[in-house]
Amino acid sequence: MRTRRAALFAALFALAGCSSPGAGDSTPIELKGPPPFAVTPRTEWPTRAWPTAEPASVGIDPAALKKLDDYLFARNGDDVDRKGQRTNAFVLVKDGKLVFEHYARGTTAETSLLTWSVSKSFVNTLIGIAVGEGRFKVDDPAGKYYAALGPDKQNVRLTDLLRMSSGIDWNETYEASPVFSSVMAMLYTRGTDDMPRFVAGHGLAFAPGTHWSYSSGDTNLLLASLRATMSDAEYASYPWKALFEPLGMTSARFERDGAGNFVGSSYLYATARDLAKWGLLYLSDGVWDGKRLLPEGWVAYTLTMAPAYYTTDVPPPLWEDNPGAQVYLNVGDPKRNIPRPWPAAPPDTFAALGHWGKSIFVIPSLDLIAVRLGDDREYGCSAHVQKNCVPDREKAFTKGYYLELLSGLVKR
Repeated sequence: MRTRRAALFAALFALAGCSSPGAGDSTPIELKGPPPFAVTPRTEWPTRAWPTAEPASVGIDPAALKKLDDYLFARNGDDVDRKGQRTNAFVLVKDGKLVFEHYARGTTAETSLLTWSVSKSFVNTLIGIAVGEGRFKVDDPAGKYYAALGPDKQNVRLTDLLRMSSGIDWNETYEASPVFSSVMAMLYTRGTDDMPRFVAGHGLAFAPGTHWSYSSGDTNLLLASLRATMSDAEYASYPWKALFEPLGMTSARFERDGAGNFVGSSYLYATARDLAKWGLLYLSDGVWDGKRLLPEGWVAYTLTMAPAYYTTDVPPPLWEDNPGAQVYLNVGDPKRNIPRPWPAAPPDTFAALGHWGKSIFVIPSLDLIAVRLGDDREYGCSAHVQKNCVPDREKAFTKGYYLELLSGLVKR
């Protein structure tokens, strides 16, 4: 999923390699304002269990829902060739109520599944809660908390890490280029003993805050910074006390590396039902059952495009990536004629996305949350430049067609 993107960024860096990183972006960050959508008041909360409703009772077209369900759970291949849609779990929430779910391939409503990079959006939430607690400010230097970053990276701020704009030299390639991959080394070989320290050992390729490049390393540095604000005992329970328990995410499991750091880039497990609660928290501007978990302005900050996106060359294969703060947006960049990544979906759509078809899509204007946990190993062709994709959009998963079907569920 990330291979072609990282290769393109590597090429761009090679072309710009004659210039050394500068001081970086020091624009102050002020958390303020409401989210970019109207917040719907809630009277029921799924802390213990999701309230339910029939799809038609909340305006969902049954025929459109059947078409979406048939698409997600089509069997165009088998578990040997790993082709076609490989959906394990799908959960749909409308108006704060669970209206549909479907499980396959041995998965049930109680199965905690690996989320891969969906984990990153939960790291955003943990950092936001910590900011609200006064543990640090979002534009503090990360080295103030995680000394292993060293003096060469003293200008890397927490906001740069949140927006994957640290400038740290990083190669986010996976199966197609494992030998040269920074992330593969971090997750599976020489970085596993202490992942943040492994990331901190890389040099700077760009001035912090000036260049956007997808990096699991940036995410893991965020949790290393968080760890420095508390005792090891408090850190071990922090994700549960701060987030999972208030939301009632009883299925959550979070793996740690050899040094005890939570692997925020990749290794959160949870059920599809519990993952949908993240979407409801953000739809509610960080408030859960009358209690504010995220500071005011955090959702607005999260759903603002990373400023470095506008100073980074973005070729068509990367047009599906509109980076907020550890989330994805649907706004494009009209000034550079970059279209919205999911044109069939409303512009306010945002998502937590992970490898092999993991996603939490949130559409505020439809009050809709959709969790899909897949295990896709091939993809259909998107609206943007792609190679080796399946041309029939009915026979392999693409986010664009999924969002087209998802957005068409609600009678308007």
